[in-house]
Amino acid sequence: MKHLPLIELTRGGTLECQHLGSVAVVNTQGRLLAHVGDPHWLTFSRSTLKALQALPFMEAGGPAQFGFSTRQVAMMCASHNGEAMHVTETQGMLDKAGLTYKALRCGCHVPGIFSYLDKAPPPGLEFDERHNNCSGKHAGFLAYCVQQGLSLDDYIAPEHPLQKAIRRDVARAAGMDANDFKMGIDGCSAPNYALPLANLARAYARLASGTRDGEFGASFSALSEAMTAHPELVSGTGRNDLAFMRAGRGDWVTKIGADGVQVVGSKSRGEAVALKIIDANKVASHAATVEVLDQLGWLDDAQRAELAPWRAQEIVNARGLLVGERRPAFLLQTGG
Repeated sequence: MKHLPLIELTRGGTLECQHLGSVAVVNTQGRLLAHVGDPHWLTFSRSTLKALQALPFMEAGGPAQFGFSTRQVAMMCASHNGEAMHVTETQGMLDKAGLTYKALRCGCHVPGIFSYLDKAPPPGLEFDERHNNCSGKHAGFLAYCVQQGLSLDDYIAPEHPLQKAIRRDVARAAGMDANDFKMGIDGCSAPNYALPLANLARAYARLASGTRDGEFGASFSALSEAMTAHPELVSGTGRNDLAFMRAGRGDWVTKIGADGVQVVGSKSRGEAVALKIIDANKVASHAATVEVLDQLGWLDDAQRAELAPWRAQEIVNARGLLVGERRPAFLLQTGG
């Protein structure tokens, strides 16, 4: 199978651009319910993996042992803006593990609150690893290492016991053999895995189902409930996951990943959508995801209106003139 156009742009009524991709809609048993393009396309999971990377720590009772709050559990799943609330929670996690931010191996970048919202950082702004969008995940990594008595300096090395445990649990959640994983290194320097879209969707269907999952139920419940209770920590001001989880009213567990990956799981349905835009266009990815949810019948009128800005249907120039249109170019196909 091949990728198909998901979103197309017109200018003056003439087709100008197409964004190709694929979609998989899967239930907790891995049954393919609907798709577009290649639902088994192998894609790096990027930050959609974060909730699954927390599984070894959750299964080992880490949050209870260290006294992590629900907010801090949400931070382990976050691709955050580096806002004050995010830095505060990350620091709190490090304090509870008896560590400083200098133990983090995620690197340092300009806080996302500026890059995502296209704002210039104020003069003299100082930031460090705690502002990295992955700092909550890494603080969870470090807490697991403290709990298990593992080395801290190399916790992101692929052969470190932590990363082996993550690989094992991600494979179990996705219904795969860990030996089949293709590995790469993510932007935060941690190992990341490429999964078929359908397997990534299956993992999120299970995550969303929470206690109904026979293998990771307690862990999935704690993670999904933390994410839906605190979407502002999972993402931040003006961000996609915040908007989508609020629109989902507690039913949707959503996570974006870099380079055009997005996943939405429904707690009530035990189903999830995994989508990949091949050219990594964020606007197209968000617009396609809203359209998938609409075609699946997951949206009521209020949710349709709430998510309308993420469809970004009108293309407006610098003078405010309507110059084009962004529109869906696909229909979901049912079954495999």
